[in-house]
Amino acid sequence: MMQHLITLLHEGNYSCVLQNETGILSFTRRGVADLYDLYENAPASLKDSAVADKVVGKAAAALMILGGVKSVYADVISSPALHLLQHAELPVEYMKEVPFIENRDKTGCCPLESTCLDIESPTEIYPAIRQFIAQMRAKI
Repeated sequence: MMQHLITLLHEGNYSCVLQNETGILSFTRRGVADLYDLYENAPASLKDSAVADKVVGKAAAALMILGGVKSVYADVISSPALHLLQHAELPVEYMKEVPFIENRDKTGCCPLESTCLDIESPTEIYPAIRQFIAQMRAKI
């Protein structure tokens, strides 16, 4: 199943693909926006799903854990995200591990990754994600 999702992720040029009991969902937005919206508005979509994602930082990992995802693949995963997923005993495969997720300008750490860096619990990470998303959406 995961190999099929990885193929879809790359061939469809998606940012994230997931399969749950009702089918396959694909997403194209950058960052954690799609995972956040699923967790907020359709949490059952995440429950027991397999997720293939291009980039998984600590915030995305927290959302996957909170949503009850059962397995994860990432093209790129940050060390803090990998640690969080492994601590939650969630099966994870990846192509490349990096110390942190870069910001969009590739000049430093992603601001959300930086915000979550010192928070260890997915439950405690969630309010930081919610606040970050609210601030980003207020700018649009």
